[in-house]
Amino acid sequence: CSASANKPVLTLFTKKPCPLCDEAKEVLEPYKRRFILQEVDITLPENSVWYDKYKYDIPVFHLNGKFLMKHQVDIQKFEDELMKLELQND
Repeated sequence: CSASANKPVLTLFTKKPCPLCDEAKEVLEPYKRRFILQEVDITLPENSVWYDKYKYDIPVFHLNGKFLMKHQVDIQKFEDELMKLELQND
């Protein structure tokens, strides 16, 4: 359906185990219909560039490919950016 094609993509840079990532996903749960969550395991060999960049900062979130936040979810910032993208798509 075309609606999901326009949904913003929230990329979560993570590794196992990551209690902070689990917490972040819980905080984002109420919003999950409004975006597509894509998880990137920074410990995989093909993601080494992200590992070098974010190994001390996970969870890190990018929204539609742009850095959004790290360490924990800033729900106000997330909502603001999500709303901007949703308005652009209408």
